[in-house]
Amino acid sequence: MTSTSGTSSSGIRRTVISLIVILLVAAAAIFAWRSHLAGSSVEVVEYPMPVATDIPTAIAIAPDGAVWFTIDFSDAIGVIRNGKLERFSKGSRNAEPIGLGVGPDGVAWLADAPGVAIQRIEGPGKITATPLGTGIARLGRLAVAPDGAVWFAESTAYSITRLKDGTLKRHELDAVRGAPFGVAVAPDGAVWATLQAGNSLLRIAPDGTRTEAEIPTASVSPTDIAIDATGAVWFIEFRGNRIGRYADGKFSEVEVPIERAALSGLAAAPDGSVWFGTLRGRAVGRVRDGKVQMFNLPREQARPFSVAVDPAGNVWYADISGSIGMIPAALAQR
Repeated sequence: MTSTSGTSSSGIRRTVISLIVILLVAAAAIFAWRSHLAGSSVEVVEYPMPVATDIPTAIAIAPDGAVWFTIDFSDAIGVIRNGKLERFSKGSRNAEPIGLGVGPDGVAWLADAPGVAIQRIEGPGKITATPLGTGIARLGRLAVAPDGAVWFAESTAYSITRLKDGTLKRHELDAVRGAPFGVAVAPDGAVWATLQAGNSLLRIAPDGTRTEAEIPTASVSPTDIAIDATGAVWFIEFRGNRIGRYADGKFSEVEVPIERAALSGLAAAPDGSVWFGTLRGRAVGRVRDGKVQMFNLPREQARPFSVAVDPAGNVWYADISGSIGMIPAALAQR
């Protein structure tokens, strides 16, 4: 079974390791960096990791505005509330923690590959785990549905898997069509996923019916996926260096203006725009009205791996070079 270099589990590990050498010794204070985008005076806010070897990886927003993030090369998880960063141990070591979601009750859920489990995290000392029942686990992205069900990509089981009330239900794939990576829940309750090896999108209806849409452009290796308020499906074409869209049975694409940008992370904003990160571009990008605009980040070593948009329209990103950043809505919505 094939997987995407740079976005698969092994690829992420190679990318992250190569970046360790450029980590800065981060202070615990919050730094505001001035964005030079179009002469703006609005500041991009960054929260450096309090431990220099920490690598923030996945990011998710809670209904109360708390920003949760995973930390590779540590046994901790982080959360930012009211401008303050908290880091606490979750009791086990992280390794490529790329699956993270927050439920409507504010509880965070983590795809824990080393523990071969899904962890439920309320806060310090309030962590439980549901074992996956397999010898090993390779886990992709994770999303929480409005009904509290947790959906995640489980490559080792060739499955898009649902966890609800402590029970696992696997929607198994043919191995040839496998390598699931991205997962997102649509407004109608359907779950969408990317199948890297199949070069396609998978839809699981609320009644469990599955349909698949093959991406017309060959070998793009779809990775992250997001659903906007209209139900349109957006996805990253990693090898194509494009952002794809699927709606009303039709595919479309937009080019990213940075060559070999190593696109990573995707999020739909309340205003209908879609945001993504670039591991090689030192930028976060926005697709709006069919046009792409890049927002250059302040630090030369910035490597935004995951993105999320809060209800106010602020754009958050997990920068694997050592910080959590936020582009304020006043800048993001221009």
